[in-house]
Amino acid sequence: MYARRRRLYFALMGTCLVLFVLAWAVVRLVSTEAAVGMCVVAMLIPPVAAIVANRRGPDDRWWDAPSGDPRSDEWWDELDGRKRPR
Repeated sequence: MYARRRRLYFALMGTCLVLFVLAWAVVRLVSTEAAVGMCVVAMLIPPVAAIVANRRGPDDRWWDAPSGDPRSDEWWDELDGRKRPR
């Protein structure tokens, strides 16, 4: 899962860089408005890339990993709805 998210992140950021460089190296010679539009699109890609890279997968255990304390783990499992309350 991590490798897929990382590849997608780098693809999105690479697209962002390509759009920005093409906008001001090539497209601005033809149309300034199109170059500005490409930069606006490039500006919106990094937040999306960060969200994609930090998204939690169905098999990932980050903040909800067991702590080792059975009483605490039981309490958190009950809050998360994993186990029925007693």
